[in-house]
Amino acid sequence: MFQLSANEFENLKSQIATSNWGGRRKPPNAFTEHGVLMLSSVLNSEKAIKANIQIMKIFTKVREVLVDTLSLKLDIEEIKKKLQNQDKNIELVFSYLDELIEKKENLDPRKRIGFKQNKNA
Repeated sequence: MFQLSANEFENLKSQIATSNWGGRRKPPNAFTEHGVLMLSSVLNSEKAIKANIQIMKIFTKVREVLVDTLSLKLDIEEIKKKLQNQDKNIELVFSYLDELIEKKENLDPRKRIGFKQNKNA
């Protein structure tokens, strides 16, 4: 069991309705997953066992969601990096094309070599 920090407590208070005249004045205590397991070994009623099972299911689900969210974030970051690299590559290709177009426009007409026909004859 641990006590919530002031920042966590403020976040919790903003998510639930508290009255101006009542409610908590100091941060509440919270149980970790292992704390819930230890508590269930002390409490031995049917209701406590059912509550413990539900809490453990919730902890498991939260862990799965966190893992899924983390892997999703990593995949999104990888896609962003690939897109940034592709943008740079596309810009590079267009700059090369611009250079080639400029070179072609600035070239002097080439002298033809080989057999020349006399147009007047």
